[in-house]
Amino acid sequence: MSTVAAPGVQAPRLVLADVLPGARVRDAALVVGGAGFTALMAQLVIPMTPVPMTGQTLAVGLVGATLGLRRGLLAMLLYVLAGLFLPVYAGGGSGSAVLFGASGGYIFGFIVATAVVGWLAERGADRKVVQTFLAFVLAQLLIFVPGLIVLQAVVGGSVGETIHTGFTVFIVGGLVKAAIGAAVLPSAWRAVRRFER
Repeated sequence: MSTVAAPGVQAPRLVLADVLPGARVRDAALVVGGAGFTALMAQLVIPMTPVPMTGQTLAVGLVGATLGLRRGLLAMLLYVLAGLFLPVYAGGGSGSAVLFGASGGYIFGFIVATAVVGWLAERGADRKVVQTFLAFVLAQLLIFVPGLIVLQAVVGGSVGETIHTGFTVFIVGGLVKAAIGAAVLPSAWRAVRRFER
């Protein structure tokens, strides 16, 4: 989100991306970079059936928190759309078969989670460890809700099986990713404050 200030007054820095100079060109580069980072993290895969464990959910939190609501949302929409044509989904997957397959609900959940984390970050939730951790946990939950609904619809089976294979097995990994976000983002803000002194 670009902020405008009166001449001679520095605009408030809502998220880490606002530390960088520029406006439209910077924002476009950040959106493309956020989508690219998510695509890169999608290639960190631990094979599991029917849904693999990947680095994408960590990317979702980091992109949302560093770019804010608007830029983060645009980055994730770009990632999702790019995956229809380019091999950017988990493990180099692409196309509508992935987007509307067993993993598709999680991918759509990325969009919502990025927007929510971006909104929270714009209100300072990425500057303290506990708040950042909770924001990342919330992001994981927002990804799992549509993920489980679509997984159940596509794969079938019992609700208990769907919850186990689509949620329970990812809990520890999700908490680790939330801890990484809680370590990285407040540390980055401390570094920015030191640099500005």
